[in-house]
Amino acid sequence: MRTLRLTGVFLLACSAGGAAALAGQEDAAAAGKVVYDRWCVECHGATGQGDGSAAESMLPRPRDFTQALYQVRTTGSGQLPTDADMRAAIENGLPGTTMPGWPNLADGEIDDLIVYLKTFSRFFGQGPAPEPLDFGSDPGGGPAALEAGTAAYLTMLCEECHGLSGRGDGTSAPTLEDWRGLPIRAADLTEAWYLNGGGSVEDIHTRMLTGLDGTPMPSAIDAMNSGVVSPDEIWQLAHYIASMGPGEMPPLRDVIRVGRAEGGLPADGSEEAWEDVEAFYFPLSGQIIQVPRNFAPTVDGLWVQGLHDGNDLALRVRWNDPSESPDPTWDEWQNKITAALDLDGAEPIALDSAGAPTMRPPDALLLQFPFEPPEGTDRPYFLMGDTRNPVYLWTWDSETGLGAGRGRGLESVEPLEEDPVSGVATWEEGRWTLYLRRPVEVESEGLDFAEGVPMPIAFQAWDGSSAEVGKRSSVSTWYYVLLEPPASSTVVVTPLLVMLLTGAFGLVLVRRAQDRGRK
Repeated sequence: MRTLRLTGVFLLACSAGGAAALAGQEDAAAAGKVVYDRWCVECHGATGQGDGSAAESMLPRPRDFTQALYQVRTTGSGQLPTDADMRAAIENGLPGTTMPGWPNLADGEIDDLIVYLKTFSRFFGQGPAPEPLDFGSDPGGGPAALEAGTAAYLTMLCEECHGLSGRGDGTSAPTLEDWRGLPIRAADLTEAWYLNGGGSVEDIHTRMLTGLDGTPMPSAIDAMNSGVVSPDEIWQLAHYIASMGPGEMPPLRDVIRVGRAEGGLPADGSEEAWEDVEAFYFPLSGQIIQVPRNFAPTVDGLWVQGLHDGNDLALRVRWNDPSESPDPTWDEWQNKITAALDLDGAEPIALDSAGAPTMRPPDALLLQFPFEPPEGTDRPYFLMGDTRNPVYLWTWDSETGLGAGRGRGLESVEPLEEDPVSGVATWEEGRWTLYLRRPVEVESEGLDFAEGVPMPIAFQAWDGSSAEVGKRSSVSTWYYVLLEPPASSTVVVTPLLVMLLTGAFGLVLVRRAQDRGRK
C-alpha cells in the first residue's frame, strides 16, 4: 500500500513538473512574440514565412521559419540548428544578407525569441535536441596547405560557382537558385567579411562541412566519406579560401592620398605598375533615397589608387562584378532577378518572343566632384548634385566608354565634350579595373585640382546583368582625394579636419537611412 502511495505521489509530482515546464514554455513563447512583432515581423512576416512587407525588396529573401531551413549551423546538413546556433545568428546577424545583428536585445529576450521561432515549425520538438558535428582539429596552414587547398578547390568544383579567383563569376553563377526557386548569388570569397557564417578559417571549414541548407552550397561530408577529399584537405581548402582576400572589412579612410610619381605615371591599369601604390577601400550601398530604389545591389565596394606628377592625375578604380555586362549568358539571371525583386516603380526589362531581354544594360561607374573646391564644409548633394549646385562627373560604361559631364541630379547628366579625361577599362575573372587620367588643371569647364587641397569625391556603380539602370544603383557618400605635394613642400591642408568630421557625420546619416530601409 505504501509503495502505491509513493508511486502516486511521484506521478503527481512529474505531472505537476511537466505542466509547470509547459506553462514556462508558453510564457517564454508569448514574451518572444512581443520581441518578434517589434523587430522581426516586417521582414519575416506575421506567420514566419519570410513574406513580410519588406521581403520582396530583398535577395536573398528573409528566412522562412516554417521550413526550418537554417543556413548557419554547427549541425549536419538537413538537421535543425542548436539553440546556440540560433542565438549566434540573432546576435551577430548574417553577413552578405539583409539580416543585421541585434546587440540591443537582452539575453532573456533572445531566449524567449528562440522559443517563439520554434513554434513556427512542426520539425522542432520531434526528437532529441540536435548535436553539433565533430569538426576535428586544424592541421595548420602554410604554403604546402595553400597548394593542397588550391587543388582541392578544383577537385570539389568550387570554381563552377565561385570562379577561379573566387569572385562569384563561375559558369554556373547565372543559373543559381535557392530552395524557393529565387536567384541567389554565388558568394564572393575574396570579401570574407560578407561570408554568411563568418570568414575565418574555422568558420569557412564549418560551412563546408554543414553546407548552407536552402542554397546550392552542399556539405562536403559526402565527398569526404566517398574518398574524393580527406578531412585534412577540407581544412586546407578552408585555408586557401581564407587566403583569397582580407579576413575583415578594410578600415574605412576618408582620404585617397594620391602620391607624387617622380618617375612618371603608369600608362594603364596593369597590376605591375600599381602594385606598390597604396589602395583605399570604400563600401557602397544600394541607392534607397529616391524611387526607384535598389535594396539588392551587386557592387558593394571598390578600391581606389592614385598617382600624380604635378601635371596629370591618374586613378585606378577596381570593383568586383561577376558579369561583364552586357553578356547574353546572364540573360537568365537578369530575367529572374527582375521577376523576383520589387523594382519600386521601375519598369522591368521587356522580353522578346524567345524570352530574351530586349535590352542588356551595360556595367557602369561614375565618379563625382564639385566644380570648385568647396568653402568650409559645403558640398553638393551626394546623389549627383541638383539644379542649384551641379557636380562635375567622370562617367564610364562598358558600351560607350569614358566621358565627362555635369550632373544636376540622378538621371540628369549634360555631357562635357571638351573635357580631356581619358582612360580604359578591363574585366577579368569577376573584376573591373578602370584607369583614368586627366591633367591636373584644364581650360575646359572641369575641375582644377591642386596639390595639398582636399577635393570631395563620391562614387556610383551599376551592374547591367542585374538590370541596374538609372536610379537603381549602388552609391557612396562623399570622401576626399588629396594630391600630395612634393616631400619638401610646406603646403598646409587647413580645411581637412573639419571636412573629415563633416564627411563622417554624413556617412552615419546614410548608414542609418540604409538600416531603416532594410528593416
